[in-house]
Amino acid sequence: MLKDMKTQTHLNPGQNGTKRLLEKYGDSFLCVRYRYDKKRGVRLKTVELIVEEKAWKPSLPYKDEEIVSVIAAFTEKAIRDRLKNAGAKWDPAEKVWRVPFGKIRGEKDLEERILKD
Repeated sequence: MLKDMKTQTHLNPGQNGTKRLLEKYGDSFLCVRYRYDKKRGVRLKTVELIVEEKAWKPSLPYKDEEIVSVIAAFTEKAIRDRLKNAGAKWDPAEKVWRVPFGKIRGEKDLEERILKD
């Protein structure tokens, strides 16, 4: 049924048309959608609600053995020394340090320097 419908309007809390829903559902109200069913000639108003909240730890972006490229300027001697101590190798062609992710995992300042593909 829903796969045949087209969602045309998506409203977030505070937009026109959401005031009563926000009063009714409070902080658990996320959005309202209007879905149109051409076969039956009807419009459906759906509401997305938060029904549960649990702690969640996101998965790591890289596997420990995966080689990542880390950016460190020539003038950042302390960072370069930490990378060397972690077993990083300098790639002169790309001007980045190559190191297995597992060697720098948990070191936020080094993880933030990973060159994204």
